[in-house]
This record gives sequence, structure tokens and C-alpha cells, in this order.
Amino acid sequence: MGAYTLRGLPPEVAAMLKDEAQRRGVSVNRLLQALVQEGLGIDRPRRRRHRDLDALAGTWTRKDESEFVQATAAFERVDEELWR
Repeated sequence: MGAYTLRGLPPEVAAMLKDEAQRRGVSVNRLLQALVQEGLGIDRPRRRRHRDLDALAGTWTRKDESEFVQATAAFERVDEELWR
């Protein structure tokens, strides 16, 4: 593929690109390739997987579950007045 030159890029944008490339561990060129592809809808960014709640998985007792169901039961009710 051919080479492209991007002119007139504000210094603060260039600095942001450099910082983002470093954060992702890629070259600025590779970052720009990815951003262009994402912008064109060719390559969607990968979703980050969060591991914040892993320590809680599988730790609830039946009592915990029952308390949760009771505490969130109101969320299941529909307020008919709001839909008129």
C-alpha cells in the first residue's frame, strides 16, 4: 500500500497520538492505521474485559441470593403512571 502524509496536525494532537501509541505499545503509524480502519468501520476496536468482580464470582450463598432478590424486587415493578 502507498504512503500518505498528514500535514497541518496541531502539536497537541500529535502529542496525544504519540502518548496513545505508547500507551497501546504500538508505533504512531500502527495507531493511525488502526484509527483510520476503526473510523471507516473496517476494524472495530476490541472490547476490554474487566476483571473487577472476578473475586466475587461463585461466592454467594443461598441467603445472599435471597437478600439480593428481595432488595431488587422493586426494579421488576412497572409504574403504569409513568407510561401514560
